[in-house]
Amino acid sequence: MTDASDTDTDTAGDADRADVPGAGRPELPADLADKIATAESIVADALADFERPVVPWTGGKDSTLVLHLVRAAAADRGLETPPVTFVDHGAHFPETTAFVRRWADEWDLELHVARFEDLAGHDPGTELPVEELSDRVRTELERVGHEGDTLVVDADSLAGNHLLKTVAFNDLLRAEGFDAALTGVRSDESDARADESVRSPRGDDHTPEHVRVHPILDFSEADVWAALWGVVVPETVPAFPAGTVPSAAADLPADLTPADLPVSPKYWEGYRSLGTAAGSARSADEPAWLQSLGDGGERAGRSQEKEDLMSHLRDLGYM
Repeated sequence: MTDASDTDTDTAGDADRADVPGAGRPELPADLADKIATAESIVADALADFERPVVPWTGGKDSTLVLHLVRAAAADRGLETPPVTFVDHGAHFPETTAFVRRWADEWDLELHVARFEDLAGHDPGTELPVEELSDRVRTELERVGHEGDTLVVDADSLAGNHLLKTVAFNDLLRAEGFDAALTGVRSDESDARADESVRSPRGDDHTPEHVRVHPILDFSEADVWAALWGVVVPETVPAFPAGTVPSAAADLPADLTPADLPVSPKYWEGYRSLGTAAGSARSADEPAWLQSLGDGGERAGRSQEKEDLMSHLRDLGYM
């Protein structure tokens, strides 16, 4: 795992991509097969069109699906997998961070960690006097319209999300010269994302020039889970019985545990959407993929302050 401040990054060498063969899939519903084929085409075009793409990877289901498609497309073309980045806002579930580290090693990824160093070392919930913060932090606070004499370190607030996520990510883009970001954004996640396009050029005085590419923009939550269990897991774990959708760990073959699968452990615990540890809640007792998908409640367990501010956050450069 590479820190965003390290610009001298070792690029992953040629890796054995036999775990993503892109073949032998179980028969998928026609509409899902079409969506996957479209997503694969979008990814392939992006790898051809951009010199230095990156995959923002949260460890969540959507970005893991995109990462799988990118790895498979790169392998099919004899290319190295593009770098990935994990935004460390300091408030992740420990299981999320461990999941990203484990699979980054397993897949031999060039992983960059984007972190806003001006606030590094301050625990979530810490209240800091604005006058004691760096000039850069104060400038960004003015930009988001922050009021008050203190700043609470909170990745779910407007100011905290902007500093700890958006600014950190933009810093990495600028430092590494990434010209495209292949994201797991879906149009049905929130109203602020409903009008997003497959390719979205970005760049202004605050954001480096790049293009956001959204391969799974038209996927639903149910589509993502069907693709994970129908494609990603069986193509990644040869011992996994294709066509199986487990309802519990007991459904897995005796030699497999949830930790052996590229599915974040928090989903097994009933979380449908993963944000900060403090700002996410379980939606039900059963695993995420067995819940009432499509009921509009996917992000109901997330901090609603951030959800209510989503449009403003996206105007500032958030995903």
